[in-house]
Amino acid sequence: MKISHIFLLLGIGLLTACSDELEIQPFQNVSEDVALGSDATVKAVLVGAYDQLGSGDLYGGNNLRDAELLGGTGEILFVGTFNSPDEIARKQISVGNLDAEETWLESYEVINTVNNVLSALEVVDADDRARVEGEARFIRGLVYFDLLRYFALPYEGGAANDQLGVPLVLTPTRGISEENNVSRASVAAVYDQVIEDLTTAADLLPETNGFFANQYAATALLARVYLQMDRYAEARDAANTVIESGFYSLTPNYASAFMNGSNSNEDIFAIQVSSQDGVNALTTFFSVPEFGGRDGDIEILPAHLALYDPEDDRLALFFERGGVTYTGKFNNQFANVTVIRLAEMYLIRAEANERLGTEVGASPTEDINRLLVRAGLEPRDEVDLDFILLERRRELAFEGFRIHDIKRLQGSVGNFNYDAPELVYPIPARETVANPNLQQNPGYN
Repeated sequence: MKISHIFLLLGIGLLTACSDELEIQPFQNVSEDVALGSDATVKAVLVGAYDQLGSGDLYGGNNLRDAELLGGTGEILFVGTFNSPDEIARKQISVGNLDAEETWLESYEVINTVNNVLSALEVVDADDRARVEGEARFIRGLVYFDLLRYFALPYEGGAANDQLGVPLVLTPTRGISEENNVSRASVAAVYDQVIEDLTTAADLLPETNGFFANQYAATALLARVYLQMDRYAEARDAANTVIESGFYSLTPNYASAFMNGSNSNEDIFAIQVSSQDGVNALTTFFSVPEFGGRDGDIEILPAHLALYDPEDDRLALFFERGGVTYTGKFNNQFANVTVIRLAEMYLIRAEANERLGTEVGASPTEDINRLLVRAGLEPRDEVDLDFILLERRRELAFEGFRIHDIKRLQGSVGNFNYDAPELVYPIPARETVANPNLQQNPGYN
């Protein structure tokens, strides 16, 4: 695998000096002895990883947006002028697609950064070492999970899952050589690593950690991973742990879960955005110029609006401009980008309990009624699996779930079956040229 830069620290040059100008190293080549030589610098590298994670091409928006574009046929329409998201929306993705390429490159840059952190834990103060390792593993687990979901054929519950995944790189890349030409690991092997990272992170992290990852963020992400794998008991138990922690609560109304400049009580993990730093690419593409968006690149179609009861308060977040409907979830360019929120945990627990015939924590009906009542609807006497899955579509609409849910539920997107090659990103052309060991995905040769 070719990695273009050695990302050790954003702004490391501010922390170092050199008395001999002839020995000044380029910014991107700062020695690891300097960048990883002390408690303070390793922690600064870790903060840099969060900054990379918040890139617009990753969790600053596009990782979430593209799940909707890839899976939203018939319910949303991309009308923007950018070619790469248009290819994704049309399921005609080229090997040179810039969005897919940036997702790959920036994901591995983040992975390399946290691998550097993990390689230098011995210099971290003993009192903080577990937390630093836990945060690094959380970030690596998150990034590998979504790399796999975009660049590999979907995980199949009960199968061997020996189809090609993505390269597993667990040590720092500090130079380019033949050793860096890593082959793709299997889907099963990458999922094993994701679970190991997140399980370890949940054990190491504290209950509270500001807006950085804590043990419940790792546990909530594990619930999402287990659900994707059809491991319902583990998904249920992880979601239940987060819910029963008491650290999070649903916002009093649906609209207040969005467009927040600081984390709400519902946010379990969110990318921090402000007028001074960060980007909210969901606003850029889903919203309109008056709220900081482009030109209204993503339109909401009647087929999606028809999913809601006319009395559903969630309909109030949609708005019209020029006869076109848009979602109002992202009408603030400086709002944080929510990656995991509590409503998802209720949905996971409800679905898993329903599938297993259990009532761990609460009955499926009780969990779904929490969301219905918040949306201004009457509670139901009973819910079934179909209703739970429909409620998931409504509650989590446009937040980065659509294609991943279609794949795990073995559905379809228009005329494409859930495992169609067109629903998987190609390995970027520049990567297959640089690394002859990288095998391309079916349909892109």
